[in-house]
This record gives sequence, C-alpha cells and structure tokens, in this order.
Amino acid sequence: MSKQKLAIIGNGMAPGRMLEHLFEAAPDAYDVTIFNAEPRVNYDRIMLSPVLSGEKSYEQIIIHGDGWYIDHGVMLYKGHKVVKIDREARTVTSEHGETVAYDKLVIATGSNPIIIPVPGHSLPGVLSYRDLDDVRAMMLAAQSRNKAVVIGGGLLGLEAAAGLNARDMDVTVVHLMPTLMERQLDPAAGYLLQRAIEERGIKVLCNANTKAILGDTRVEGVELADGTVIPASLVVMAVGIRPNAELAKVAGLEVKRGIVVDGGMRTSDPDIYALGECAEVDGQVYGLVAPLYEMARVAAAHLAGETAAKFVHADTPTKLKVTGIDLYSLGDFAEGDDREEIVLRDASAGVYKRLVLKDNRIVGTVLYGETADGAWFNDLKKKQTDISAMRDTLIFGQAYQGGSPLDPMAAVAALPDDAEICGCNGVCKGKITGTIKAKGLTSLDDVRAHTKASSSCGTCTGLVEQLMKLTLGDAYNPSAVKPMCGCTDLSHDDVRRLIKAKGLKSIPQLLQELEWKTSCGCAKCRPALNYYMICDWPDDYADDYQSRFINERVHANIQKDGTYSVVPRMWGGQTSAKELRAIADIVDKYKIPTVKVTGGQRIDMLGVAKEDLPGVWADLSAAGMVSGHAYAKGLRTVKTCVGSDWCRFGTQDSTGLGVKLEKFMWGSWTPAKVKLAVSGCPRNCAEATCKDIGVVCIESGYDIHYAGAAGLEIKGTELLGHVATEEEAIEVIGALTQLYREQGRYLERIHKWAKRVGFDTIRQQIMEDGERRRTLYDRFVFSQKFAQIDPWAERAQGKDAHEFKPVADLTLREAAE
Repeated sequence: MSKQKLAIIGNGMAPGRMLEHLFEAAPDAYDVTIFNAEPRVNYDRIMLSPVLSGEKSYEQIIIHGDGWYIDHGVMLYKGHKVVKIDREARTVTSEHGETVAYDKLVIATGSNPIIIPVPGHSLPGVLSYRDLDDVRAMMLAAQSRNKAVVIGGGLLGLEAAAGLNARDMDVTVVHLMPTLMERQLDPAAGYLLQRAIEERGIKVLCNANTKAILGDTRVEGVELADGTVIPASLVVMAVGIRPNAELAKVAGLEVKRGIVVDGGMRTSDPDIYALGECAEVDGQVYGLVAPLYEMARVAAAHLAGETAAKFVHADTPTKLKVTGIDLYSLGDFAEGDDREEIVLRDASAGVYKRLVLKDNRIVGTVLYGETADGAWFNDLKKKQTDISAMRDTLIFGQAYQGGSPLDPMAAVAALPDDAEICGCNGVCKGKITGTIKAKGLTSLDDVRAHTKASSSCGTCTGLVEQLMKLTLGDAYNPSAVKPMCGCTDLSHDDVRRLIKAKGLKSIPQLLQELEWKTSCGCAKCRPALNYYMICDWPDDYADDYQSRFINERVHANIQKDGTYSVVPRMWGGQTSAKELRAIADIVDKYKIPTVKVTGGQRIDMLGVAKEDLPGVWADLSAAGMVSGHAYAKGLRTVKTCVGSDWCRFGTQDSTGLGVKLEKFMWGSWTPAKVKLAVSGCPRNCAEATCKDIGVVCIESGYDIHYAGAAGLEIKGTELLGHVATEEEAIEVIGALTQLYREQGRYLERIHKWAKRVGFDTIRQQIMEDGERRRTLYDRFVFSQKFAQIDPWAERAQGKDAHEFKPVADLTLREAAE
C-alpha cells in the first residue's frame, strides 16, 4: 500500500512528540514533510531559560537533530514559513515558493507574544521571549551589562529576569498585578517569591502600569503610569501569548481564540488537525507542555487509525525554572464557602504549603520552598482520594503518613505504579521502573532517552533518581566517574593527571601502565591521548600519526566527493598581490574547481585531488604561505578589522595586533579548534564577542573576552579583563590558551571548559595572579618552539609520502587480441 502524504506546519515540541508516537505506531504509513519557520531543528523550548542564564547550551536542548529526520525519512524545510493553505488543491505553500501536496495536514503554528501597544513598543531594544532567536538577542544585549526592564511578572517574565540577571544585567521587573504569578500562586506564596527574586538583586515593582517606552532611535527607559522612569537599554515584554491561528482563519477553518478542534484534534476540515498552543479544545487553549504532549499523543493515534483516543483536560502543575527557587502550583486555590484549607508556614526555612480542600478532596496545591511532595499531592487530586483519615498529617507530606516520618526512599517506594512522576511528559512510576528493568538502564540519560521522564523541564529529576536507586540498589551511582571511552574506567581528567604523575610519554606505555582494556585503544581515546601527550611533553613526545583523524592526518579537510580543501594562512586576514597571484596560478595549474572567501577572512580552494596536495603545498610554500590549519584542533584564524590604520572610529591598530597574535600562536594544538578576533573599537566589526578569544580595542587599551561561540551554539563572550598594552594582551591570551590546553578535555570548546572550571577561577588565575599568568605564558612559549613547523612544507618535501599515493591503479584495460 502506498504511503499517504502528511504535511506539518510548525516544528515545535508538540508536532515533534506527535511524530515520535506516529513512527512508533505506524512507521510506514506516511511520507512526512515539515515546514519550520525557524531556521533550525526541533528543540526544547521549556529549557530556553537555562540557555539564557548560561546553565545550558543550545546543543543540550535539541530534541531531534538533523540525523533523526534523515533516519525517519522526514523532509524538513528550515526557515520556511507557510503562507498559504489551499484546501481545495490540498497543498501548502511556503514564503519561498515551496508547494507540497498533502493527504493529511497538521497545523502546529504555536502562539505569538502579546506586545503592549504603548508608545515606543517598536523601538530597537524591545524584545519578546518566545524562541531561540529572542534568547540570542537577549544574550547579545546582555553583553553591555547595562539595565534591563522585564514587563510581566509571570512565569516567562521571571525566568527572563533571572537569566539576564545571571548575565550581570541590572534588572527590574514591572508587574501590573499586586503579586507575582498571581494566576498560579496565592498572595502568600507570591510574597515569598518576590522576596527570593529581590534577594538575587532583581528589583520588583508590583501594581506598576507601563505608560510608555522611552527613546528616540532605540530604547532608553520605561515610564510608568505614576510618572516613575526606569532607565534601560533592553525591554523584554513577557505579558502573555495568543494562539497563532491567522493562517488557519484565512484558509476558512473555524477559529475562535484558537483553531477549534474536537477531542481527536481534528479541525472543521476532517483531513486537517491542529495541536499545540494554536489549538482550542472545548473552549480552552494551553501553553504548558503537558497538555500539548497529550494533544500530540491523541493526534498521532488518530493519524495511525486509532480513532478512540480523545483529549481530556487535566490540571498541570506550574514550576518556575529558576535555579534555587522551588515552587509548585496545581489546580484551583481560590477561596470559597464550600472550601477549606490547610496551611503550613516555616518562616526560618522559607517554606509555605497550602492545600485547598473541597469535600475532603484536594482541589488545589501551592508549595513554596519545599516541593518534594508535589507529585503525591497531584496523585491524590487526580484520583480524588478522600483524605479524611490522614487530614491531621496531610500537610507534612507522604513521608509522615503512618505517624512517624518515613525514609525518603520508603516514601517513593510507597507511591503506586500509576503515580505521575513527570508531569511534562505524563510518565508514571511504573513505566520508569519497568523500563529500567526491561532495558537494563543504569544512567539518568538512559532513562530520559527511553521514557522521556525528566527530559523536559527537569524538575522531577530528583524523583527519577530516587526511582533509579530504588530499582537498581547499589548498582546506581550517579556520582560515578564517566570513562573517556569503553577502553578504560578512567575519566579524561584522571588520564591527564596520571600522564603527569607517572611521567607517561608514549601511548604504548600509557596503555600498559593505566591497564587499558583493549590492545590499541579506539577512535575515541587515541586522538585524545595523542593530544594530551603533545600538550604535556612538547619536547619529548613524537606526534603519533595514526592517532589522528583523516583531516589532521593529511592536513586538509576532506569533502563529500573525496577531494580536499586547502586554506593557506593569511596573517590577521591580510594578503598581498603576490599571494593572490600564487593562489590564482595554483588554481589554474591543478584545475581546482572552486575558490571561496571564508568567514574567517581566508581563501579556501575546494576540490583538490589527494595526490595533488603535496604539489599545491609546494607551490604555496614557494610563495611564502603556510598551512592555515583549517582542519586542526588548534588555532584556526585571527579575524581583524582595519582598525586605526584606516577606520575613522578605530582606537588601536587591531590588524597589527591580530597579525602579532596569529604569528605568535599558529601551530599550537588545543583540545578543540580555537578562533580569535580583534576589533578596533566597540563597534566590533571583527565580531570579537562571539569568538573563543576576542579583543575589543578601546581608547584606554584592550578588553580581553573569551568563551564565545557562533556555530551550532550561539554564545556571547565573557569579559576576562582589561589591559593597557599590546604586550599585556598577548601575555594574557597566551596564558589563557595554555590554561585551556592543560585543563580542557579533548574536543571540549573553550566556552564549555570555562563553564565547567568556573569563570571566576579562570579570571583569578589569569588576571589576578601575575606569577601564575607568567608561568602559563612561559609554558605556552616553550611549547611553540616545537609546534611552529609548517606541515605542508614538510609533506611537500616528502614526509608521509605514502599517504598521498594511490594504493593501486584499478583502471580496466582491454585484453590483447
């Protein structure tokens, strides 16, 4: 039977979860095409707040990477916003003109942020908080370490405020209502929350009505209705969302607040489904992930032919994703004549608990400061359990039922198998423990992968870990060292320490002394071991040719057709007529098909046959050019602007400093690739504030930045410190690079190393401890004596010649007559 065509508009969490269910139930039923308005894959929007605060990276919140779509045969159009649904022709068309036919269509267009229409709301510097682009814009704005105003004291607003505060912005929250999160919390919990937020250095103004956003060409401040003016260079509006239903409305589907659907997620057109924040079921729209995932389950069931599935409303707990603030809210906690309440307050511990009862059954729960019993209270509410027999001890939680406190593990053991552990994904205790036993799971990551428990907001992680301990007993050890590979039980850090402690100076010696489980290591550990020894023993250790991947082995990047790219080094992005003529002659001589200017201010020659590489390198060497190490775990480029030589805004000679840095640092091996940039003024034309190491020149000297990223993950740099002279800048950068070389784990980029080690620790060792900085700098200088040998020139002279010769000539010849 031929597959039906399934088109999906939107690639958020709800349609992603729907496809997981669909591929499990009916893997061969549909050819799937997805249009995503965002230019990326599916990621966990719940975790945008930890990305903003710096606790997580974009890579860590990806749900389905590119490989997942390939494995499931899904055609994903990234950056394609759908502009038309033609129900008669049964097609959808994107803004780029891509038209796809469908048999079934799923609309998952999400929601739009509400922007208060006050004067100045469209000024540059006014942002919403809905997707990764908003987060990246906030992260860039936060580099100014200026003042920010967040309008809205709800869930998103407070998470945005905490994230900006974590990035050293001076943040004020402006909230219209008397207490924070008034829709989820009662006034008592709202007071405690405000106190906790203010203790973090965030100012909170309740009963505050925004009158206008001030500024001529960009945001300069916020004016309140009472005349108060709050200076700000960034304003984040987080006052609510509304379903994005315009596309469906234009297509003639029934739309009220959202796209109207029945219990099976069908719209007024039976071949079109809607789910997520854009959908309206029984007069309700949803913004929390748990009901959206339930919509996904129901829609997948119907698409797979199981039409009995039906969406049923269920209250969803609210949890704030701000590290150090424990908050849990569920159900209806409004007062009423037919309601009773049980309240516990512990002022010294900052604990507040309130249970709202009706007919001896829980209808609402508010927990602040101590939330471990949230899942238990939720289970009692869901089952409408009569709590009369435990009323006197109910507020103390599950552990106290029976007269004396139970061990926490006993309390978890006492939960029934159908008790919900992960509210975001609707995962019960029985599924978690059953999957652990059935699949032999031993790590939290394994449990997340197989059950989805704790894979969204993460607040149930503690409960999941308790269940793992309960199920696995002593076999579960969350603090166990993660081995660098299957060849050893040692971690990267253990291996680095033992290399120095035992004086291990060859890979065979290391494999023997550290009791490797395999004879020769593997593709994971060999490159790492080779790097660690190069770093620790630059004068004694001989680089092991066979421990490198193909690109580093042949000193060029392999392309998909088996040819290679060659990128010569151009100091600081500068070149000359002589170098350009040489490149042009080489391109003609070797018939190189493509020449491209890179983002790092270099020239890339693509399509070089492997056997031609030594000849290309010989001609480049004759022109005075060396390897650009575009293939290396080492210094790639130092990008510069023209600086004070030519630019009227330039404060220092950025090009000159960039050339000095590149000539000083080229050839050095590092745990992962390293990119530098030097900008001649704060206008930052060389984009120094998203590089591994960056320099921003100012009138009084040089600001040294580090730990940025601009690839799969986007991250602004951290300010390491300020120096007055070029010599000091070079010393600081050399010392920082050496510290990274000595502490970084193989393939760990600088920003991940810095987060693991601690920004304050690095700053103390480099900027505050002059003796330590100089020692690190001297070690880097020493290592460069052995590193700055051009590998291209060596191979042009015959080194590793066998690597560039064909193994055999397999050309078929005609037989003689």
